[in-house]
Amino acid sequence: MKLPSFLYYEFLGNTLGQYLIAVLILVVGSALRRVFSRLLSKMLFSLTRRYTGGVSEEELHGLLIQPLSTLLLVVTLQLAGATLTYPHGPNAPVSGQLPWHEVLLLRLLSLAFIVAAAQVALRLIDFALLVISRRAAIRVAHSPTRLDNQFLPFAKDLLKVFFIIVATLVALGKVFEVNVTALVGGLGIGGLAVAFAAKESLENLIASFTIFLDQPFGVGDLVTAGPVSGTVEKIGFRSTRLRTAEKSYLTVPNKSMIDKPLDNLSLRTSRRVGFTLTFDQKTTSAQLHDIITDSLAAMQAHPLVSQDVQIKFSALTLMGKEVNVQYFVDTTSYDEYINVKEDLNYRLVEVVEQHGGVFAVVREKP
Repeated sequence: MKLPSFLYYEFLGNTLGQYLIAVLILVVGSALRRVFSRLLSKMLFSLTRRYTGGVSEEELHGLLIQPLSTLLLVVTLQLAGATLTYPHGPNAPVSGQLPWHEVLLLRLLSLAFIVAAAQVALRLIDFALLVISRRAAIRVAHSPTRLDNQFLPFAKDLLKVFFIIVATLVALGKVFEVNVTALVGGLGIGGLAVAFAAKESLENLIASFTIFLDQPFGVGDLVTAGPVSGTVEKIGFRSTRLRTAEKSYLTVPNKSMIDKPLDNLSLRTSRRVGFTLTFDQKTTSAQLHDIITDSLAAMQAHPLVSQDVQIKFSALTLMGKEVNVQYFVDTTSYDEYINVKEDLNYRLVEVVEQHGGVFAVVREKP
């Protein structure tokens, strides 16, 4: 089939037919790239359907369509550019060498392709970790384990850092023509200087691995490390995020979480309550004995109070007769702990009133 003669008309080193082909590739690629992205995403979901329990196809589409669309756009630009001959101008370089502006354009396209491919890889990591977390949640009846909450976000960040490093090395080698082997070897020579420069960052990174290996605390635990206290919300490469009692968001370097005595309040089996009651001197010994006996019985009868309850007439002072009270509430919930204290305080007051006891009046010094 003979093409129209006007398609052979040359302009800037390319025929009109070449320009039309390039424009057609751009139009078709730009118009259908989201359709192709959804098709590729659907094919991937079909291939992995048996392993993706708990993750819907729409969730995969939401993760992949945008980076796949960007990747296909870059491929479209490369295909369209491959159909054209870049004009060299009158001062063309030596045969076999490309002018600097053409080299720059090709390198920009190559860099864009690597960046887009890396974005697709990062989204695939998000998808893989989402599948693992959903399957773990199903396996433990919708109750993620300590490892799921703590290790999976860390593993996702670690894999992403690894892929970003790989993509950076590929870009340096393919786009900027850097000798990657020599560069990696040179890092061994300059590693000591880098280690000193990034000493704190390395210490925090090592501390993060220590946290995951020893597991002194996990996501959701209430901890106190030195002067800071709060509920752990996230454990990262460099820092641990805490939600304080004032609901502020506190970021603590991982090194500070392990080089100070750490109290994991969530792992305690009970909460201690201790205080002193001071009775007026008018309270008789018989009344005091009955108050202690009935208060002890009331506390031991409470379902959330352990049996090691102590109520002792401990001291006789000028202020009055002191009775020490100590018991443990078998709960890790702060709200439940406060409710038990309130119930038993009311019960103590009722017992004192029932036996006619009188609390001592504490007078402030002038």
